[in-house]
Amino acid sequence: MALLEVSKVSRTEEGALVVNNVSFKLQQGQKLAIAGATGSGKTSLMKMIAGLIEPSSGTLLFQGERIKGPNERLIPGQPSIAYLSQYFELRNHYRVKDFLSMASKVPDTEANAIYTLCRIDHLLGRWTHQLSGGEKQRIALARLLITSPKLLLLDEPYSNLDLLHKNTLKTVLEDINAESNISCILVSHDPTDTLSWADEILVLKKGELIQRAKPQEVYFNPVDEYAATLFGRFNRLDEGLAIAFAQFANKEISSGLIVRPASIKVVDKGNGVEGRITQIRFIGSHYEIDISLEQHMLTAFTNNKQLQEGQSIYLSLDL
Repeated sequence: MALLEVSKVSRTEEGALVVNNVSFKLQQGQKLAIAGATGSGKTSLMKMIAGLIEPSSGTLLFQGERIKGPNERLIPGQPSIAYLSQYFELRNHYRVKDFLSMASKVPDTEANAIYTLCRIDHLLGRWTHQLSGGEKQRIALARLLITSPKLLLLDEPYSNLDLLHKNTLKTVLEDINAESNISCILVSHDPTDTLSWADEILVLKKGELIQRAKPQEVYFNPVDEYAATLFGRFNRLDEGLAIAFAQFANKEISSGLIVRPASIKVVDKGNGVEGRITQIRFIGSHYEIDISLEQHMLTAFTNNKQLQEGQSIYLSLDL
């Protein structure tokens, strides 16, 4: 039996359909990411799973039992499902240790292990209003974990964090996944958050589920340009470019194919389609280059430091 079953769930808000007939299952220990543009229904779906808002139609089952919304619970929320938003949600003017102890449902030794795992054991004597954003988010996460949840919902948990605190929280979540069998659903706008973390990714578009696949499949074979855009730069080959690249690939390449910049390789003369570099941008881990060829523009990634704008180069596809 699946841990979570979402069956034909929809929700209407202010006369608009924000989640439309979404169905999927989540297994015990699975890490699932949800991607979509702003307004695609991600947060509404997460809150329905958490029991914080009501679906307009459809069924949500957790461990085989229906998830009850706020219309049926005095205090909204589903037992054993923990929901972490981007807003920290800590009460001010509490000692961190006191704030956590009010929520704890585990022995002190287990709670202390969770505090260490969340990198907050050194903060227990501090006041909640004296903490940085990253510290508050890790304490909010620890407060959820000491309730012994079976499912952890992470709704844009990195949005209000700087890069240093974001990377710390990502490491904490990786450690949690490695040391426990807790299931997780993550919503994030940053493709680097989801592609490297998730077992599977759901793509929502205007409330509809348009693709569910492993990260590599969603990235290299998106169902459409909308899905492609969510995970970074891409090129779409028209018929002329598809024919030109097919000559060097020794296989048919379809017109309209979506190609990521990392799949375009710089090769020796005679082994690829000729183009001219129009712009080079240093990204840090690589260079991003724009190339004009066949009266079209392509973007490629490279680590070649010797390339210069205006230079002729030759390209092939690594598909």
